[in-house]
Amino acid sequence: MNRALDLLPAEVEGVRAVWSGPDAASLSDSDLVAVNERYCRMQRMLDADRAQLAAEIARRSRPELGPGSLAKTQGFRNPTALIAATAGTSTGDAARLVKVGEATAPRQLLSGEKAPARHPHVAAALQEAGLTAQAAGAIIGILDRVALRAGHEAIEVAEKTLAEQAPGLSMDQLHRLLVHADAWLDPDGVAPREDEKRGLEQLIMREVDGMFEITGRLTPEHGAPVKVAIEALVSAEMRATRDDPRDGTADSDAPRRSVVQMHADALVRLCEHALGCSQTDLPLQGAAVIVRIDHDNLINGTGYATIDGITAPVSVATARRMAAAGEIISCVLDGTGQILDWGRTRRLFSRNQRLALLERDGGCAMCGVPPGHVKVHHIRWWARDAGPTDLANGVCLCESCHHRIHDNGWEIRIDGIGISAKVWFIPPPHVDPARTPRLGGRAKYDYAA
Repeated sequence: MNRALDLLPAEVEGVRAVWSGPDAASLSDSDLVAVNERYCRMQRMLDADRAQLAAEIARRSRPELGPGSLAKTQGFRNPTALIAATAGTSTGDAARLVKVGEATAPRQLLSGEKAPARHPHVAAALQEAGLTAQAAGAIIGILDRVALRAGHEAIEVAEKTLAEQAPGLSMDQLHRLLVHADAWLDPDGVAPREDEKRGLEQLIMREVDGMFEITGRLTPEHGAPVKVAIEALVSAEMRATRDDPRDGTADSDAPRRSVVQMHADALVRLCEHALGCSQTDLPLQGAAVIVRIDHDNLINGTGYATIDGITAPVSVATARRMAAAGEIISCVLDGTGQILDWGRTRRLFSRNQRLALLERDGGCAMCGVPPGHVKVHHIRWWARDAGPTDLANGVCLCESCHHRIHDNGWEIRIDGIGISAKVWFIPPPHVDPARTPRLGGRAKYDYAA
């Protein structure tokens, strides 16, 4: 019997044990989350079996079988049409499901013997209900695309790493991992892809319906300083709005501006300033473009670099060019640094400490948002707990996660020393009675091969 049918009854009974009311509104907060997790786990179990079924339907519908193929005997032109019609999805979704099934199902050799799946680590993660078919398809797609250039050994390392890291991530977060895995597997392809993208840069400005419309596309090299500067101004405005003493009074009833409106205003302010504005008080202090690169790659010109807040990697040549342009901080791993632990001699974390913690956490250590949206916070509070301003007592958090931790009783644990340490978030008992630590920071959200 397949694994899903073995395990589904226990999941169904787990749902029935807590969901006895007429609808979801009858569930408590903890039961609502628990039931949702069980349904998602059941969906992942079914995905594993559906992928195998899709692959077998495709095998029995091979073109060489002619009119006797399974799909044609059922009245469909091909197997993807059959699967799509049955599931109510697109033929593209059906084709991806077939591809996952073919890559993760045991293979039958010409001799009739069984062989392991082509992607055994992804297959195992599927069978353990750790991956959805969509996530498995994304991983398989990137591995197959660079297989010839990367070689079998590197592909196996990458597959194992991605299969271990992907569970618990959204597809947007997994995409970030896959982009970095692609660069790790095929570093020689980063520069050619940059050259292609450079030719696609554009900025279009026109007047439409009484408004000035701007659309454009920039390479990571050119987009990074734009993104950092605009996000710094938006963050400053959001802090000022939050700290406004009128907040909560009648004066604060005016509708708040959306983030995209703040983005537009920030661009205008930057351009006004560049045109000769006499004021020099734009709140950009501490904002910087951080280019990260391994020391050996910097010296040898091999591999690739990354820019904090930008998903796409850049070539070593681009990293060197950005560093030479000024106002760029090059964070070279394995290089020497400054003293970063200040104990109780100062309350605020220094710029160098922030850079080191961003290197460890990659952005918000809890939810993974980019560095431009985070601040460094004391794990043991400065005033209440006499916590020191040291790296081991600092963590990068966005405002939302910072409040979530303090308001809801979460705890933070740091395992290890320096930028290689791992950040763990320990949920309160009402969220998880076992208080199982949850991995955060770069170890969770960045490719870790």
